[in-house]
Amino acid sequence: QVQLVESGGGLVQPGGSLSLSCATSGFTFSRYAMSWHRQAPGKEREVVARIEIAGSSTTYADSMKGRFTISRDNGKNTVRLQMNSLKPEDTAVYYCYAPVGFGSWGQGTQVTVSS
Repeated sequence: QVQLVESGGGLVQPGGSLSLSCATSGFTFSRYAMSWHRQAPGKEREVVARIEIAGSSTTYADSMKGRFTISRDNGKNTVRLQMNSLKPEDTAVYYCYAPVGFGSWGQGTQVTVSS
């Protein structure tokens, strides 16, 4: 079955960096665009970044442009999110998403930005 497992979250100070990873299995990874989303307490889940099949095209939410970078490794069935210049408002649970079937989500990884 489809599995997405996020890792790399944690506690970081404002201005710091984190690198998230999403390991996938159970589907042909290279045939699907992938995306990262996040959900802060009391807020709706929002898209963070998306990467197309070959990785040549990426899109970001406005507040993440210039700070976050999404990438993929089709040989390792993995999608990553490099987050720099983190702000307290980036605190959220970050989820990996694959548009497989009705849509598949990972379990999420907590990112906390605080001094």
